[in-house]
Amino acid sequence: MAISKQEKREVVDNYVTLVDQSKALFFTEYTGLNMKSMDTLRSKIREVGGEFHIVKNTLGKVAFDQVGLEIPENYLEGSTAIAFAFADAPATAKTISDLAKESEFIKVKGGYLDKKLVSASEIKALAELPPLPVMRAQLLGVIMAPASKLARTIAEPARQLASVFKAYSDKDATPETV
Repeated sequence: MAISKQEKREVVDNYVTLVDQSKALFFTEYTGLNMKSMDTLRSKIREVGGEFHIVKNTLGKVAFDQVGLEIPENYLEGSTAIAFAFADAPATAKTISDLAKESEFIKVKGGYLDKKLVSASEIKALAELPPLPVMRAQLLGVIMAPASKLARTIAEPARQLASVFKAYSDKDATPETV
């Protein structure tokens, strides 16, 4: 069933809106993927703050031209679906990569990260990054390390002096047995 020009314009406008709101886009091929697996993938991507849409290639080309992003030819060939990452790009990439490992029907073609073209191997590397809260904790640890080391260095002489006084105090308190 053919869709009208008005419906095509609405679809293109929807694609443009999704692209503008996304921090990252991941193009995939989904040939042979059943609906149950597709729904599972969509719900997992929704959990990490993204959306997964099947894209009509010709309308996708029009939308990306409107946005000003040049798409490599193989990205919009065959069956194409795009994962739009609105919140956490590494988590979305990890979700897609995990499913691609489990299923031979999902193949990552490439994508965009902050409107910059990235390859499938770069998306795989992005997927291997730790989650955002872990990255924040690691960064905080790196920032706090010099301050805590300085505090220990300043406190060490006083601690040593206190242990010397305690040792003399314990020596005086014990009765001599001779």
